[in-house]
Amino acid sequence: MFENMTEQQAKEKILAMVGKYCNIYHNQNKEFKEGQRIPYASRVYDQTEMTNLVDSALEFWLTSGRYTDKFEKEFGEYLGVRFCSLVNSGSSANLLAFMTLTSPLLGDRAVQRGDEVITVAAGFPTTVTPMIQYGAIPVFVDVTIPQYNIDVNMLEEALSTRTKAVMIAHTLGNPFDLGAVKAFCDKQSLWLIEDNCDALGSVYTLNGKEKLTGTIGDIGTSSFYPPHHMTMGEGGAVYTDSPLLNKIIRSFRDWGRDCVCPSGKDNLCGHRFDRKYGELPLGYDHKYVYSHFGYNLKATDMQAAIGCAQLNKFPSFVKRRRHNFDRLRLALASIEDKVILPEPCVNSNPSWFGFLITCKEGLDRNKVVQYVENKGVQTRMLFAGNLVKHPCFDEMRKTGEGYRVVGDLTVTDQITNDTFWIGVYPGLTDEKIDYMAKTIILACKEV
Repeated sequence: MFENMTEQQAKEKILAMVGKYCNIYHNQNKEFKEGQRIPYASRVYDQTEMTNLVDSALEFWLTSGRYTDKFEKEFGEYLGVRFCSLVNSGSSANLLAFMTLTSPLLGDRAVQRGDEVITVAAGFPTTVTPMIQYGAIPVFVDVTIPQYNIDVNMLEEALSTRTKAVMIAHTLGNPFDLGAVKAFCDKQSLWLIEDNCDALGSVYTLNGKEKLTGTIGDIGTSSFYPPHHMTMGEGGAVYTDSPLLNKIIRSFRDWGRDCVCPSGKDNLCGHRFDRKYGELPLGYDHKYVYSHFGYNLKATDMQAAIGCAQLNKFPSFVKRRRHNFDRLRLALASIEDKVILPEPCVNSNPSWFGFLITCKEGLDRNKVVQYVENKGVQTRMLFAGNLVKHPCFDEMRKTGEGYRVVGDLTVTDQITNDTFWIGVYPGLTDEKIDYMAKTIILACKEV
């Protein structure tokens, strides 16, 4: 087939065939029938993602390359930040963001073992895991319903002489009170990491100016796992406006090295063999000088290729998520005597990841969930519920060391017992949204 073609002609033919294959065999516009499984989240894609993926595979560069450069540039431009680093997952993004705060380059502000970080227990564990791994002390405070975000009235009580940072997530797309949290961090000279993995595209108005979540704190993180707002399969990103933090982020991501030359390029600074570092001999190859204890957390160019296509669609994804959320909330208003419906944070316009529902007293969450699941509507808990009650905390609970709880986490426990959520992802049609609402209303009446 390709004997009389140039390489470029052969590639174009392959990609055209891939596009046709995707249109025929990956058609996502299938007719919906009641009772058919409706997932809480799913990939939304077309031939563009698939042809980008194959285009990258045909180049066979495999590690970070031209698609990575393109994605980091365009994603940073979308967010309005100076620096963006692509990584292999959202969990790695959180690890990298927190590691950055431990760098000796930050002087007295570096997070040391035993220093404290204010966070919440009602969320996903990988917001907290990096703190535990680095010997910092997570300080858990309660959240509020119906926003499901940090209770900012607890911040001052959580503060101690060892507090160095606040690291919390925007819950299912709903921004936490960034005005209050940012003011607190500024006043106390604390770092602020926004775990933005479930809130990409959410907007918060601060001092009269609209900004995307993830860009207001010192560092923001994103996840591109398939259920999230956009996907690369696996993947994540860390972003900041600080040149110093960006330097540290890149070092930790790229094995801990001191050199900033990209893969495949040498000696951009012109000083590869004429400097002295640590106790190494003068002129030791700078490409193998390590200023941090780092990892390889980079993504592949194939992941980035998918991300580039997804990013072009992303504004439409956000618009549809908001539409689906609003339609659900309107449809479920009739059962507010039985459930608590979610509300956006003041001064925000969320890019919703899901629709949270809390059963009021007398309504059994487990029975409601089983009813709607049996009708084909997939549900999820608010991740860990109360993370402190999970087996991973067993040893720390026995000793009473390694973490601190401020207050009694009453609302967090309420969420653990009474809250669940359903999807609003952009692949959901009005027909599916209406069926989900109808099913939940029937569940509240019949269980």
